[in-house]
Amino acid sequence: MLLTKGNAGIVLGLMAVAVLLWAMLAERPAEVYEYRLDNGLKILVQPDRRSPVVVSQVWYKVGSGYEPAGITGISHMLEHMMFKGTDELKPSEFSAIIAANGGEDNAFTSYDYTTYFQRIASDRLELCFKLEADRMRDLIIDEQELTKERDVVAEERRWRYDDNPQSLTLEKFMATAYPEGPYHHPVIGWMDDIQSFTTAAARDWYRRWYAPNNATLVVVGDVEPEAVHELAEKYFGPLQPSSDITPAPSQPADAQTEPRYVEVKAPAKLPYVLMGYKVPSLMTAGDRDEAYALEVLSGVLDGGSSARLSRDLLRGKQLAASAGASYDLIQRLDGFLSLNAVPVAGVTTEQLIEALKEEVARLQQEPVSETELSTVRAQVVASDVYQRDSVFYQAMELGTLETTGVGWQVQQEYINRVEQVTPQQIQAVARKYLTPERLTVAVLIPQDANAKISQSANAKGAAR
Repeated sequence: MLLTKGNAGIVLGLMAVAVLLWAMLAERPAEVYEYRLDNGLKILVQPDRRSPVVVSQVWYKVGSGYEPAGITGISHMLEHMMFKGTDELKPSEFSAIIAANGGEDNAFTSYDYTTYFQRIASDRLELCFKLEADRMRDLIIDEQELTKERDVVAEERRWRYDDNPQSLTLEKFMATAYPEGPYHHPVIGWMDDIQSFTTAAARDWYRRWYAPNNATLVVVGDVEPEAVHELAEKYFGPLQPSSDITPAPSQPADAQTEPRYVEVKAPAKLPYVLMGYKVPSLMTAGDRDEAYALEVLSGVLDGGSSARLSRDLLRGKQLAASAGASYDLIQRLDGFLSLNAVPVAGVTTEQLIEALKEEVARLQQEPVSETELSTVRAQVVASDVYQRDSVFYQAMELGTLETTGVGWQVQQEYINRVEQVTPQQIQAVARKYLTPERLTVAVLIPQDANAKISQSANAKGAAR
């Protein structure tokens, strides 16, 4: 990119904003206090006293990536059941109590973890601990409630995946990219498994993984760390650890030697292309500099309206109606550098795939200019600083880093490591990882509304 007077001003302005924001963040104390109870529960506390609010999160080291065939989606199913009552609480009473105290609560499941959280006035934190400790080891899994939730989850699967063509394409993409292993099946599970969950399976999964020695309690907000520690000792301290916890499933060796391709035929208005190159995460990278280089590379492709995909495919060549890129820096196993796009009328998916590959080839052939890299760094830094202004995001960051095994301490090095990424490092990871033998491509082919969903693939295990 040529440095004109106009875009030079934009670059310098972004850099100035990023530096100012980072300076503001650095001035605000962000010390994290770590404790561990005798039963194995880890506690992370980060004070943030700008408002009288606290976020409390319990992170369990279990998700869909831990599930064997036959009970896929059981982690997500158990997330639903965690709101269905204990010896002390009736079904749905947990959330009703939090709401009556002016708070909000929810939960989410991923491949690597299941998390429960409350956002509430800081003087009500004790209530959260009391409720969470109660369901950590004393959950009731009732046959009638499970039957009702099976139907709820099955319907959730229908509207999130079966009736959502882009989500369905992602599901088939993952199954094709990973013929076996922890990330093969969707977090919500396959429909056959969802409809056949038993109380025995749910109870076994709960007893095995839901225990203080497999959990991290994260608290961020207007709190005193030692007071949080004392409250945690009071409510979580008496809980017994689990003796059934086993090491998390590892990623099997992948024999992929050529690109994998899957077509998904489903009712849709527009075609869609999803491409992904297998790359290391921060957890799996032998050299963490490579992971940070991939993080910045993603920003070069999709870091705002001036990024390459938007500039070249949308406005320049006018091949795509939308285009994006993403990279999961923090996860337990290897992930993807992904590119996605929707073609404009008259452009084929084959043309769009070639255009995306050309963007990758350019990264391999030409180092990113210092001017372009400065813009990307500024945007990445500004985005991170703005996110950290959220108490919830701060807790999310700590919990994700700790639960995936990276370690919460990495939180404090992110911006510095991003700012140190060089054009040569970006080019090096592009050449090393964005190669044909690491590539999986999924293409959505629109069908009439009455057409049945189908898929064809040249990879074993691409479709269930």
